[in-house]
Amino acid sequence: MFFIARRFGFSRIERKKEMIELPVVNKNDKEPRKKKPDWLRVKLPIGEDFKRVRRLVDEYKLHTICESGSCPNMGECWGAGTATFMILGNTCTRSCSFCAVKTGRPPEYDEDEPRRVAEAINLMQVKHAVLTSVNRDERKDRGAEIWYQTVKLTKELSPSTTIETLIPDVRATWDALERMVAGGQEVVSHNMETVESLYRKVRPQAKYARSLEQIKRTKAMGHRTKSGVMVGLGETQEEMFKVMDDLVEHDCDVLTIGQYLQPTKMHLEVAEFVHPDVFAMYKEEGLKRGFDYVESGPLVRSSYHAERHL
Repeated sequence: MFFIARRFGFSRIERKKEMIELPVVNKNDKEPRKKKPDWLRVKLPIGEDFKRVRRLVDEYKLHTICESGSCPNMGECWGAGTATFMILGNTCTRSCSFCAVKTGRPPEYDEDEPRRVAEAINLMQVKHAVLTSVNRDERKDRGAEIWYQTVKLTKELSPSTTIETLIPDVRATWDALERMVAGGQEVVSHNMETVESLYRKVRPQAKYARSLEQIKRTKAMGHRTKSGVMVGLGETQEEMFKVMDDLVEHDCDVLTIGQYLQPTKMHLEVAEFVHPDVFAMYKEEGLKRGFDYVESGPLVRSSYHAERHL
């Protein structure tokens, strides 16, 4: 797995630590936000390996999903010298109610980005790299050419590096999907994010059936397929079993399940902090239903331990 984030200094880390201890109120300022249980507490990012990854991110002017997406595993992943690159800028055309990535009309379209990403991966000498991106709905090809060039150049510079691409919804632009996955990556992931009944609230610009079809078409193109689902948004266990069944029916090989965490008070509130025993049960159920591999736990994110999903 390969996670990166933009630079922030020691003073901000200290402020962040203090904020963890303060009571946080919801957007109506009437009730305290649900307190995180002990199993969701993580270590702050420190150490020389963390600093080395940060220097490379700054030097190559790369974007991140780690901090943009408020990933709780940033300290662990950076400290291990691993990262996930976010391409196509850091402004998304979607407004999903769970996601911390900035929303708007993206000003950037950097045709030199594939070279910089490929060179950074080569310098880090990673065995398995993960790439993700924002949605670029304003572009006819949904950003597919940048996807293709990034994977292709990475393979040229680092032929022994395996690659997972976590791609966005292409809105049934299937020729764009074909280009996105043609660069030589070993795993192609597309996240369902939640159960069908919550799509309108969680992913208002996406469609449940369309995302399933995208996964099925990706498998038909000869790739290992993967998807991720969050829990704690108000779904039932029966609905979780249904999304598992739907994914298996649409040829998904790998499933990740993690706890939704509210990034800011402007985002959806957490409905429930799911106990680790329930995550263990979901893993068992997923394997029974036919997935090759299931990664399930409170702090699991799409790219967590991605090297195991090959």
